[in-house]
Amino acid sequence: MKTRQKDIKDMVRSKYDQIAKKSKSENESSCCGSGPSACCEEDYSMFNDDYSQVEGYTEEADLGLGCGIPTDFANIKPGDVVLDLGSGAGNDCFVARSIVGDTGFVYGIDFSEEMLQKANANKQKMGYKNMEFVQGDIEDMPFKNEMMDVIVSNCVLNLVPSKERAFKEIYRVLKNEGHFCISDVVLIGELPESLQKDAEMYAGCVSGALQKEKYLHIVEKAGFTNVTIHKEKEIVIPDEILLNYMNETELLAYKHADKGIYSITVSATK
Repeated sequence: MKTRQKDIKDMVRSKYDQIAKKSKSENESSCCGSGPSACCEEDYSMFNDDYSQVEGYTEEADLGLGCGIPTDFANIKPGDVVLDLGSGAGNDCFVARSIVGDTGFVYGIDFSEEMLQKANANKQKMGYKNMEFVQGDIEDMPFKNEMMDVIVSNCVLNLVPSKERAFKEIYRVLKNEGHFCISDVVLIGELPESLQKDAEMYAGCVSGALQKEKYLHIVEKAGFTNVTIHKEKEIVIPDEILLNYMNETELLAYKHADKGIYSITVSATK
């Protein structure tokens, strides 16, 4: 099991090192950022929400990899210490920085060296001093206990092999009565095997996703309370892509079944 989890992490690290070298438009056209460019010929932008009107938005830091805008519901306040899990090129960190102001502090953690280089280049360009991008593993974070007021994350935990360890770490580094707000991908109902294989082409955006109820159970088991889903939207994969993996009868049955791929934005309190 440990070997398989290491293989998954190595694959994700390598894939996101490659993504960091591409533009937002290139990433979006590969169907959720890191799937093979052959997976589709058009920019469907199936997962992304539009950040362009969000205060603190920094275009150079937006690689089109999110599935929500967790800072919208994170109740971040001026002076807070905020951590972004899987911070990439720094998109959500810069949004959080605009809220915490000069009196707060924002950390980003990512284990892709290429992403960290990009994030630090963006930070240097912006001239911010109260931000730090750290290399590390979300399942074993290099932070002291009870450091953070708020933790955010955007379409990242679905890539982490052990969600249980990740949420235990989130609990550990949050201050008492601190909270998280996370946008992530979950499943409702069992997907056809062919679709699950197809989903693995989309950056691992779905391949590591859990059933929604199991995801929420892990959050509660880690000790969190006030678990709240603020936003939920279905991720619609175009028919022309689905028909590569199932026939028209199977497609019709899938579309009328009570199952699918969803992004949720969820918060909870320590």
